Order: sequence, then C-alpha cells, then structure tokens
Amino acid sequence: MFNPVDTKNARAVEAEAAAIYTDLFPQGNVAVVHDAFEWAAQCFEGRFEGYQAIDSAYHDFEHTLQGTLCLMHILRGRHRANATPAISQRMFEMALVAILFHDTGYLKVTGDNEGTGAKYTAIHVARSGAFAEDFLTVKGWAKTDIAPVRHMIRCTGVNASIAAIPFHSAEERIAGFALATADLLGQMAPENYIERLPDLYMEFEEAARFDPGSSPRSFRFESLADMMGKTHGFWQYYVVPKITNDFENVCSYLNDPYPNGPNGYIERIERNLARLKQQMQAGK
Repeated sequence: MFNPVDTKNARAVEAEAAAIYTDLFPQGNVAVVHDAFEWAAQCFEGRFEGYQAIDSAYHDFEHTLQGTLCLMHILRGRHRANATPAISQRMFEMALVAILFHDTGYLKVTGDNEGTGAKYTAIHVARSGAFAEDFLTVKGWAKTDIAPVRHMIRCTGVNASIAAIPFHSAEERIAGFALATADLLGQMAPENYIERLPDLYMEFEEAARFDPGSSPRSFRFESLADMMGKTHGFWQYYVVPKITNDFENVCSYLNDPYPNGPNGYIERIERNLARLKQQMQAGK
C-alpha cells in the first residue's frame, strides 16, 4: 500500500519515521529521529550558519522528504520480512540522516548569489557528502559513523560506480541500496511528478549553463518536450535495471503483502508515466 503521508509537511513525515523507528526498535531513542529532521530543516530553511535556504525548484525540501518516506517504508518492509543482513538500530539512524542530507549539495553558501543551487547538479553528490561530514563533525559524530553516511549518499549518484564505494559491511551496502532506491521511487511516485518535470528541466539547463564541460550527457536535452519524451525511457532503461540489479531489488520490500503483493510506489510511477504518454500524444 502507498502511504498517503503529506510530504509537504515535514512534521507528518517525521511522525511516520518516528512510528516506524519505535516499531522496529522499541528500546531506541526516538529523539534521534526528531534531531535528524530538525537538522535537515535547519539546513534547507537557511538556519545553518554559512548557508542560504534551498532555492532549487525541483530538489527542494519536499523532494528530500519524499525519498525519506520511501526509505522508511523499505526498511520497515525489509525488517518485517526478516531479511539478512538485518539493519541495526544504529544503521537505521545513519541511513535516516543520510537520506535527509543526500541533496544538501544543492545548498549555496552565504554570499553565493549567482543563480540557484541547481547549478551544482553535476557535483551535488560530492558536495552533499562533504556537507554531511562537516555538519555531523560539528554535532560530535564519530568518523566511524560519518563514513557510512557518506557511502550511502554516494549511492545516489546517477553514474555512481557501486563497486568503487568502500562499504564497511554488507549491512551498510544494503542500507545504501535502500536509500538510493528510495531517492528514485520517492520522487517519481507522487501524483504531481509530471507537473514538476519543468522544474527539473530548468535545473538541468542551469547546470549546463554554469559548467558546460562537467554536465553529464544524461542531463542534456534539446527542450522540455525532449526530456519529457525520454522520461519513460529513463524509467525503463535506467531506473528499473538500477533498482533491480545494482540495488539488489530492495524495492520488493515495498510489496504489500510481501513478497507477492502489489508495490504501491511502482504502480503509481507506472500510472504517472501512462498519463505523461497520453499528454505527449495529445500534444499538451
């Protein structure tokens, strides 16, 4: 079942995450969940010293919350399925922080007044990892806890080489796969995904103007119509192989009931793509 939590409401997503956390780890400290959301809100709302509020139209705080919600559902489904290796309480906490910080690379420092954070599209994953490390160091996190956060964030790179990420354990690797899967499904399943594609296109355009040489070919399109026309191919030829092969099909833990029930996220994505196809054929 697709959980209809309002991802425009950070408190609603936090409440869902807290409920899942306490369900999976009854002896855990739920304040850790609240702290993670508060830290992310500080950063995205411009309340972290040295940084401006997020100003990229597509990769906004809601985008992060969409991925966060999906990750919580994957980890809950995996826990209920008694999958191995099990995700420990601490790894769950690190994964939550990682998903909440995985797009902080779009944040601009104070005084950076040229364009929006979308100009950093090509390097935002590396910037996100560095930002998370700096932030968590200030918060007193140990290097041994920061490294897994950085590794999980690296999984979200569109051209990430999974083999090159120095995971410390199979548990950490699976957490990274769950996070990257959630990043993809979480943004494509909402009902307004199609309506948000123009914002994504504008981000790609800005990134290409800012640094033409570093913008990956996958971010270059002749027009908005060109990008929208290739969205189904992006799903079929990039996302599906990525989540089923590279990320070891952890998306199956969204099946309700597991293992053979429907996957609400994938059903909604396919519905969105069908609607997009209809609109393209109608010339809208």
